Amino acid sequence: MLKISKRLEQIANQVPVGSTLADIGSDHALLPAYLVQQDRITRAIAGEVNPGPFQAAAKQVKEAELNYKIEVRLGDGLEVISPNEVDVITIAGMGGALIASILEAGKAKLPGVKRLILQPNVGESNVRSWLIANGWVLTNEQILEEDHKIYEILTAVPADQTELTDSFVYRTRELEQGHHADRELLLKLGPYLLDRPTEVWHRKWQLELNKLDMIRHQLSLSALEESKRKQQDVEREMKQIREVLACLPKDKASFN
Repeated sequence: MLKISKRLEQIANQVPVGSTLADIGSDHALLPAYLVQQDRITRAIAGEVNPGPFQAAAKQVKEAELNYKIEVRLGDGLEVISPNEVDVITIAGMGGALIASILEAGKAKLPGVKRLILQPNVGESNVRSWLIANGWVLTNEQILEEDHKIYEILTAVPADQTELTDSFVYRTRELEQGHHADRELLLKLGPYLLDRPTEVWHRKWQLELNKLDMIRHQLSLSALEESKRKQQDVEREMKQIREVLACLPKDKASFN
């Protein structure tokens, strides 16, 4: 039996039993192979855009003797699937902007898909914004740390298949000390993650504050008006994040 990372295991746990899966950017087809071995899915497509990873995935599937349930396909993004061919799509280990662009380019392939499980390495707000703009509702968020890296996993379903609405998910949160978190801030921080903050989530945003402070310092060295405006924007963003972090506890259980 395959052993997979904690990150991939958390993604696997979001895949409903009996699903047909497309794993885009499959990285040795580890996730679909694991799910087949666990008897969680009926079949899978592992998509890779480059020949090297495609061959590695095909080799993994062959060595695991899983060709009867996993098909490795070479293609860009959702080009590897047809409409109504799968009901779950996973895209993991890429930037949020890239994940959003893959979904945007492949919108014609999404009919029949009942769940998206997305794990952006950075730029999670890009993914949340795409989901809102394209009729998908965020139903779950997870955050974890592995090998000194922090990951967020976002799960979404079509808006017509859930009673949840974006207006509810991204409703303004009233916090302590008269502060609040509006939709813009929730797109960045994660509505479910903010509702149930963990030490990992707090640590992520403290690291982000450190990065923003470095940017603020670099901008402060410039005499350009545009740099000054950007510095003010960064300072305003830092203030908002600090206010939210100060209002929230760190000891709640992870959201699963």
